Amino acid sequence: MSVDYDQAPLAGRVILVTGAHGGLGTAASKACARAGATVVLMGRRVRQLERLHDAIAAVSKAPVLYPLDMEGASPDDYNELAQRIDDNYGRLDGLLHCAADFRGLTPIEHTDPAAFARSVHIGVTAPTWLTQACLPVLRKSKDASVVFVVDDLTRVSGAYWGGYGVAQHARVGLVSTLHAELGKTSVRVAGLQPGPMRTGLRAKAFVDDMDRDARDPAFAADACVELLSPAGAEYRGEIAQGASGSLE
Repeated sequence: MSVDYDQAPLAGRVILVTGAHGGLGTAASKACARAGATVVLMGRRVRQLERLHDAIAAVSKAPVLYPLDMEGASPDDYNELAQRIDDNYGRLDGLLHCAADFRGLTPIEHTDPAAFARSVHIGVTAPTWLTQACLPVLRKSKDASVVFVVDDLTRVSGAYWGGYGVAQHARVGLVSTLHAELGKTSVRVAGLQPGPMRTGLRAKAFVDDMDRDARDPAFAADACVELLSPAGAEYRGEIAQGASGSLE
């Protein structure tokens, strides 16, 4: 069945997805492309990005690959990415932060300091740098959306979640801070708590027989599209719930 891109929710929009080769990143990238967007796929695993590119190009508008490792990327690297998007498209309409780092449940006492720092950096510092670099290009859009995927704070406030749990709290705080700064501009900010999903990241904390409530990331992909579309303006500054593919 062909897609009428002119009538699709993200028709004509340019969307950058971080962690595009991850569980939700993959599902969301495919959904954004089906919804009419030109998707920029950002991640560190080149072969997985290439496979995702080919899968999307076979059924939707071909995406753009941008391999970049957020662990080692500098603010200058993000500025270069933003400049390339500006040079090629003249604006950025959406930024979806799916990238995260979690190596397993570990007591703080026994956590490798480098692993803790990596989780916090990829969860908070790097997305902040990227958003900062992209803001001038996002402002060129008449309706731009920045969406941070966040975990359930009640759950990750418990024992052993380490740097990942700390980063999730900070991401929610970042949504609030950015909304306070950008609330009266054309750039809106929101969070998405998709609920438990069957992903490689989650599998590091739960075995299958303990995680029967987890769902396929595809159920949350439509919620990503909604937040990135004009309909997402309703959730400006909020943490939306999207466990079943529709927002609450």
